[in-house]
Amino acid sequence: MKFVQIIDYKTSQFDAMSAVLDQWVEQTKGKRTTGHAVTGKDRSDSNHYVDIVEFDSYEEAMKNSQLPETDKMFHEIVALCDGMPSFTDLDVVRDEQINAATARRFFDEIAMGGNLGLIDEVFADGYTDHDVANQELSETGRDIVRRDVTMWRNAFDMTFSIDHQASEGDCVATLWTWTGTHKGTFMDIPGTGRECTMTGTTFFQFEDGLIKEGWWHLDVARLMGQLGAT
Repeated sequence: MKFVQIIDYKTSQFDAMSAVLDQWVEQTKGKRTTGHAVTGKDRSDSNHYVDIVEFDSYEEAMKNSQLPETDKMFHEIVALCDGMPSFTDLDVVRDEQINAATARRFFDEIAMGGNLGLIDEVFADGYTDHDVANQELSETGRDIVRRDVTMWRNAFDMTFSIDHQASEGDCVATLWTWTGTHKGTFMDIPGTGRECTMTGTTFFQFEDGLIKEGWWHLDVARLMGQLGAT
């Protein structure tokens, strides 16, 4: 279960505090157990700050707190605060990354499930599609998605798996793998009945909750080798 610690404090020496934190980050390379921290500044009180620090679990947070560098950093931070900071420890009971979930809907419900009607709900009207292997090939419109999904589904009976997904701001990167049977014509190669595997990475940029642009990295060479082509 993910664990989040919220640190609430006031300071008139934020730049000095940032320097202490930067030093801690440098000194704890390979040892610290947190990879995501956010600092917010109160709009109504310029000396009021809140840190939100995320860990994979409470146990990982305890490992982090027991580092000698963390203990040293804590005392230096407290000395720069106007009073003692407050700490709130939270077990995360809901972690919803909406854009990442929308990206998964493309792979699960559209590409694999064949629900082409969902394209209008997931992709922006002016969606732009980029083929990383051919930088000059950029196409615009939801119909591009319908065309490509139809082509792939007619050629292969495929099942997608999401190997890894990372979301930051309005961007979502997805590393995926599909496996399936070559059942129809693909790049002038008639269906062979061969079992194929293909990997790729898709980078989606969102705008107003819809996919506005997509960049595709596809291991086409590996796929063509499996189909007996050079």
